[in-house]
Amino acid sequence: MLTDRVWEAIVKSFASQMKSVFTASSFVKEIFTMGYPKLFSMVESLLERISRDTDVKGVLPAVSSEGKDQMVAAIEIYQTAFLALCLSRLSDLVNTVFPVSSRGSVPSKEHISKIVSRIQEEIEAVQMDARLALLVLREINKVLLLLAERAEYQISTGPEARQITGPATPAQIKNFTLCQHLQEIHTRISSMMTGLPTVASDVLSPALGTIYGVACDSVTSLFQAMLDRLESCILQIHEQNFGVLGMDAAMDNNASPYMEELQKCILHFRSEFLSRLLPFSANSTSTGTEPICTRLVRSMASRVLIFFIRHASLVRPLSESGKLRMAKDMAELELAVGQNLFPVEQLGAPYRALRAFRPVIFLETSQLGASPLLQDLPPSVILHHLYSRGPEELQSPLQRNKLTPVQYSLWLDSQGEDQIWKGVKATLDDYAAKVRARGDKEFSPVYPLMLCIGSSLSENIPASHKRGKDGTVK
Repeated sequence: MLTDRVWEAIVKSFASQMKSVFTASSFVKEIFTMGYPKLFSMVESLLERISRDTDVKGVLPAVSSEGKDQMVAAIEIYQTAFLALCLSRLSDLVNTVFPVSSRGSVPSKEHISKIVSRIQEEIEAVQMDARLALLVLREINKVLLLLAERAEYQISTGPEARQITGPATPAQIKNFTLCQHLQEIHTRISSMMTGLPTVASDVLSPALGTIYGVACDSVTSLFQAMLDRLESCILQIHEQNFGVLGMDAAMDNNASPYMEELQKCILHFRSEFLSRLLPFSANSTSTGTEPICTRLVRSMASRVLIFFIRHASLVRPLSESGKLRMAKDMAELELAVGQNLFPVEQLGAPYRALRAFRPVIFLETSQLGASPLLQDLPPSVILHHLYSRGPEELQSPLQRNKLTPVQYSLWLDSQGEDQIWKGVKATLDDYAAKVRARGDKEFSPVYPLMLCIGSSLSENIPASHKRGKDGTVK
């Protein structure tokens, strides 16, 4: 058709002119490249107007969809240059803020704000056109990955970054700053995404996830070192004698030596490390993602409570005065964690377990089976505690397998409640065999109670008591 031939000639001429001016005139090339969103909008408007003005009933369109695509393709060379320019502008900024040559320098908050603002400008320049916006977001994704890579290179990883006995070192302060910067970027870019189509979040989610991961890496080793130290304090509970403690010692106002050390460590971590990290978390904009340091502190607080309950349940023997001292230690622990780490009431299952274990140790064995307090405790804790009420010949799995508390604790971390019950059941079978071999017909009251708890555990285990390392139900 004549219209087809005319359009073909127009597009051919237009494409030729746009291509030649791209190489021949740096001035026009720069204008069309930098103003590509406007150039694209003008071409789209032209095509829309031609379609509208030639819309006659019963007549084929003057320009086919294929013809429109040819016209858009004629300026694609400028789109490629525009996207390359966008990537170059942002990459140059990242390279300036995180220079490869300087590993020790940490950018200022103003530098980070500048990067985020520039990204926002790039998005706003194209947000009216969904197709172009998507292309620009892909370039931004590359830039964010570059930024994550550069920031990761700046993280200090030596012993200086993991020390927890002295004041925060320059290496640690640098890591704290990097963590805060990366979280600031993650938070602000995520906020931008809320106003864009879902596909925009899909494009940027890999890079945002990488940035969040690097931010975590900058402080995770320190948090792990702190947690290891607190666990080593708790393990000292096995060096105390809760079996023959005098009533006077149990009633005094002092905490046990291991608990005093734990309190000192928590206080030191709070004043030297957490005080520098948590204010940022508190001021962080809410985007549905929990601030990194808040999450790490909450996880650490949960683990400390669960770890304490686990090892308190393993204490054997446990006299009446020993129970009073242990209850005092639990109160001190709750106070130390709540005031310096995380509000204990917000910890959920670990906190409920701590609050339940304190009265449980004072219950008569006959009252235990029907107590509603057992609902808030992992079955393994109840079973382990019951050994302290049984005869010496009823050996715990720890004693039966000749393990240290550390070795047994590591094994418990890797097992579910059902596997722990199997270990307990083996000791109960050994005990029953000894009693029968003597010709006795009576068992310790804890024996049927432990069997009852174990059998109910076997029935409920798939749904209710697959617990993680922090004590939460999986």
